[in-house]
Amino acid sequence: MAKVLPFHGLLPTPEKAAQVAAVPYDVVNSEEAAKLAEGNPLSFLRISKPEIELEPGIDLYDDKVYAKALANFKRLCELAPLKLDSDEHLYIYRLKMGDHVQTGIVGAVSADEYNKNIIKKHEKTRRDKEDDRTRHVMTLHSHTGPAFLTYRDSAQIDDLVGKLTAAPPLFDFTAPDGIVHTLWRVDAGSSRILSDLFANVPYLYIADGHHRSAAAARTAAECAPKNPHHTGKEDYNYFLAVTFPASQLKILPYNRAVKTMNSMTSAQFLQALSAKFNIADTGSKQPSKSGEFCMYLDGKWSLVTPKFDVKTLGVIECLDVSILQDNILAALLGIDDPRTSKEIDFIGGIRGTAELEKLVNSGKYAVAFSMFPTTLNQLMNIADADAIMPPKSTWFEPKLRDGIVCHNF
Repeated sequence: MAKVLPFHGLLPTPEKAAQVAAVPYDVVNSEEAAKLAEGNPLSFLRISKPEIELEPGIDLYDDKVYAKALANFKRLCELAPLKLDSDEHLYIYRLKMGDHVQTGIVGAVSADEYNKNIIKKHEKTRRDKEDDRTRHVMTLHSHTGPAFLTYRDSAQIDDLVGKLTAAPPLFDFTAPDGIVHTLWRVDAGSSRILSDLFANVPYLYIADGHHRSAAAARTAAECAPKNPHHTGKEDYNYFLAVTFPASQLKILPYNRAVKTMNSMTSAQFLQALSAKFNIADTGSKQPSKSGEFCMYLDGKWSLVTPKFDVKTLGVIECLDVSILQDNILAALLGIDDPRTSKEIDFIGGIRGTAELEKLVNSGKYAVAFSMFPTTLNQLMNIADADAIMPPKSTWFEPKLRDGIVCHNF
């Protein structure tokens, strides 16, 4: 069973929620964060990206950065203000992007269940990023950025959520990017009932937020030995997450732009590529199905499809991102480890194919690949197999906002 538990949420007042809420720390750089927070002293980016208030070029892991995060968090608690709910609640969080709507449960999930793989992973984490998030969480004594989780749909949970969201929401605002954010506070009794329904959900899956989740598990491990009366039920044993039914989630492609031709001309590259792939002119910039890519090279788009049978490949090897990596990026372009290579960039699907054209047309990139999105079913099947997806396989939209609800410990 998976635990999704009520907790004492720390929330801004409804009239200030829109000013406080901010995009996650890991989807913007320091310059972008500074621009978004400009003129808004309540922006949560001042806590999640505190370097924007420090000297330009400061090391992001400098002691001053974490000290500024804490100072700004304390200041926001007073200015917004952020208020701690006296009772334990679950919250319901709905995001609307155009016609797409997804509704999830905000709750406290278990670090122990993360360690036991009841909360399942599909990506590797980087130690330096884990270190940063762990230190941020430990400095603030708060989980301020939720992990984004999913689960195989439950009709019982859907029915109850439908009834609870018929009530007036606590927050309802439209962010500058046009995404509508709506939050309901679930009463204590209904929170317990909703939490109990997750007893029938065997696993939760990390959709986005592997580093937040890993940092939360490390936080619990660091706090426990410091507490001589540790029971396992303390708040530091749990972390903030928003959990959505899988059928409601939207995955966009994670496209690739490559700087090198690995000492080949375009003609030589195309000849090498044709040994294993069919290459055809196309008016399309995005593939229409899994098992094909659109490639932008020398100012034109081509449709690239494998000549080999992908159905014979394993659960990881059959992914489009794996086929591209194994047979083109590594085999032809010399990009053996896309996690560390300086010759490749990953472009979130929200930026569209125009961004790929822009990069290649600039002359700084040689070729770009437009991908078909990985499916939720593929993600969960890989996590169930305790396997790891290639890096940058999924891009989820819309993004959650930091600062709407925090989980203190």
